[in-house]
Amino acid sequence: MEQLLELHLPNILGAEKEAIKKAVTIAEKMGFARDRIEDLKTALAEACINAIEHGNKFDQNKKVRVTLAADDNSLQVIVYDEGDGIDPKKIPTKRVRDDGFPCRRGYGVFLISNLMNEFYFEKNSGKGNNVKMLMHLNG
Repeated sequence: MEQLLELHLPNILGAEKEAIKKAVTIAEKMGFARDRIEDLKTALAEACINAIEHGNKFDQNKKVRVTLAADDNSLQVIVYDEGDGIDPKKIPTKRVRDDGFPCRRGYGVFLISNLMNEFYFEKNSGKGNNVKMLMHLNG
């Protein structure tokens, strides 16, 4: 089974729900377990919200594009923004501040990297970023 779907979302919070619905439909048809589908929903929501907030800076003139590519063994999800780009090395990785309180930022990337089998950033040629995520059907 080879399937490709591309979505163009408005740059507003809540638009990620449309991408999540489509991803769930594909993942169910592929036979993903319910807990892995929940992982997918969380990771995709975080990636889309990061694109809206950090990539596109809530600029409603920009879009978020999501591609879903399925084959017999995995589902690849790519979230594109149109922003100026980010340096992945500057994303906070600490979970607790020096004073013992939890950090408020960086949890989205932390969640995505722990919920998906593969995850990485790519800078678009020109503007924006691609967040690529891969979930394997078996493993």
